[in-house]
Amino acid sequence: MRLASLAAAAFLFAAPAFAQQVEVTPLVNAEWLKAHAADENVVVIDIRDKVGETDLGELPYLAHAVVAPYASYGWRTEIDGVPGQIPADADIARLIGDLGVDGDDHVVIVPWGTDSSEFAGATRVYWTFKYLGHDAVSILDGGWRQYDAQGGERVAEPVTPVATTFPLNVRKELRGTTEDVLAALENGTKLIDARPHDQHVGNSKSPVVRVEGTIPGSLNIEHSSLYSGEYASFATPETIAALAEGVGLASGEDNIVFCNTGHWASIAWFALHEVAGNENTAMYDGSMAEWAADPARPIQ
Repeated sequence: MRLASLAAAAFLFAAPAFAQQVEVTPLVNAEWLKAHAADENVVVIDIRDKVGETDLGELPYLAHAVVAPYASYGWRTEIDGVPGQIPADADIARLIGDLGVDGDDHVVIVPWGTDSSEFAGATRVYWTFKYLGHDAVSILDGGWRQYDAQGGERVAEPVTPVATTFPLNVRKELRGTTEDVLAALENGTKLIDARPHDQHVGNSKSPVVRVEGTIPGSLNIEHSSLYSGEYASFATPETIAALAEGVGLASGEDNIVFCNTGHWASIAWFALHEVAGNENTAMYDGSMAEWAADPARPIQ
């Protein structure tokens, strides 16, 4: 990786400044994690998939981290034929508790950081914690790529967690439903499609979606515009604000983001709700896979 190139993009994509004291921000950088990973009540969750299939040698893990791969740990499941849904409250709480996370812990999520689609695993897990009422959660900006480039400590084996009880305080306003989207079509609430442009305009589709097209009247903020794979960094608040303004979404305006299964949508939700501070942003978990399953629902 060319670190000089990472610095060159700071005006568009930048990790938050290093903090001398522990504080909860949506994004932390590698220096922060190196300084605080071993702190009491900090739980680092490594969600990288297929670590064992890499060439990282005998030290493939982050120091002080527990492992819960995004694709295989159980963060998402199929419900009523719709893939990629958040599991039942008690089930996901048990999975999180099994990682040793309780209500007092500051959780830091670490993806690979390769591109926006992979980074969406981190934003989806982040949304899961927020939806369950756990606000002390952050993502390592740039993921493993930044951690390793900045000399983060590598170890042979991850931490073995001690299971505990994870408390629930579900925040339903963060999760959009099909009924919410139907209401949005009636009342004019903005709908934000985070899929690539070709899927938004119906030139292509995901295999899990019945037909091409989008929800009528939706606006398109592509997930790839919110994370730089080249520089391994998330978009700044200024970049996000410009993208929102570009599609006609005002600061603080009600909106529901969606994609195919609530994966790419989590990137847009994280950008708008957490980084840019629009607390009126919800995410449609079922997204197009659920919406398009019923032929009676309109498709544009």
